[in-house]
Amino acid sequence: MTSTVPALGTRTAEGSALQAVLLDMDGTLVDTEGFWWDVEVEIFARLGHALDDSWRHVVVGGPMTRSAGFLIEATGADIELAELTVLLNQGFEDRIDRVLPLMPGAARLLAELSEYEIPTALVSASHRRIIDRVLTSLGPQHFALSVAGDEVPRTKPHPDPYLTAAAGLGVDPARCAVVEDTATGVAAAEAAGCHVVVVPSVAPIAPAVRRTVVGSLEEVDLAFLRGLITDS
Repeated sequence: MTSTVPALGTRTAEGSALQAVLLDMDGTLVDTEGFWWDVEVEIFARLGHALDDSWRHVVVGGPMTRSAGFLIEATGADIELAELTVLLNQGFEDRIDRVLPLMPGAARLLAELSEYEIPTALVSASHRRIIDRVLTSLGPQHFALSVAGDEVPRTKPHPDPYLTAAAGLGVDPARCAVVEDTATGVAAAEAAGCHVVVVPSVAPIAPAVRRTVVGSLEEVDLAFLRGLITDS
């Protein structure tokens, strides 16, 4: 299930068709993509396997079942997927309990979206137990709803998470701006029909139609997002 609070109204700027902003979490709002890789490296080291750094680009941004499954197959480690998933979640939780750095510009962007009552959703491939921990630091009041990877039939790179968020907010996906950091997340948002702003975290991503690439969230504000989706 999605976690919801009453949706906020929108004071729409003249000429803007923006209805909502949908935000990825890991690597987009919080600087945690490296946390996942560090946990994976440590766990597989205990299992007697070294991870090739080039695999980081394969596992970043995807659902845990896909990432964990790839690493088991690539290393031949003697561990079941269900057991590895538990270990990965526990290791990640230990890290975010100690420190949870926000990406530059994240706090300012969230505050601005709240100030102007822009319906905003957190859309992540992470599990609900992880999202709820992170929300305490991000501020749950900034989000009308959140969608976790273990709450949809198919998570990123499928469009289901973003379609679920748009439906929950009662908005048209084509009039949503998504902010993502990985190719997996971008694929999900584009498949849902959203306009995507990309702040690449690990691997470079090229601009494309309905896809704008920036260097940092510090370049993104409400005026920027409204300018992406305008009435024809």
